[in-house]
Amino acid sequence: MMSRGSAIHKTQMNRLKDGRGQGYGKDYKPFIQASDNKAPSEGYLIRELGWKTGRIHHTLSKEECRYLMVLTWSDKVVDIREQYPLTPIERSIEIAEQLNIRHANKDNVPILTTTDFMITIETEKGLEDVVRTVKIPSD
Repeated sequence: MMSRGSAIHKTQMNRLKDGRGQGYGKDYKPFIQASDNKAPSEGYLIRELGWKTGRIHHTLSKEECRYLMVLTWSDKVVDIREQYPLTPIERSIEIAEQLNIRHANKDNVPILTTTDFMITIETEKGLEDVVRTVKIPSD
């Protein structure tokens, strides 16, 4: 188990300092970008101009790209933020410990977990953020 407050991986810390995983609308910068070395993907990296957000979206699989298109055409979707970091890291470490899931790299340095999409939708009660993860179906 890792101690709370441990420093996160240097590469991830630099991404946060560069403003990745932060912002809203056209000002949002994905935490993981298609141009990153070692971007986790199935060899299907797409950069797509989003007319709803006015910025380039970075998807890491065909399924993510397809879901982005569905979100783009939904009238209820106000904002789409892909490759979104789940922070604070202390909360995701706590959840990982409860589930007995490793939350570090091979050197036992904590890593930020990301979700495929953080979506802001318009509801009867106002704006609401919804987290979505897109996975490839398995047989």
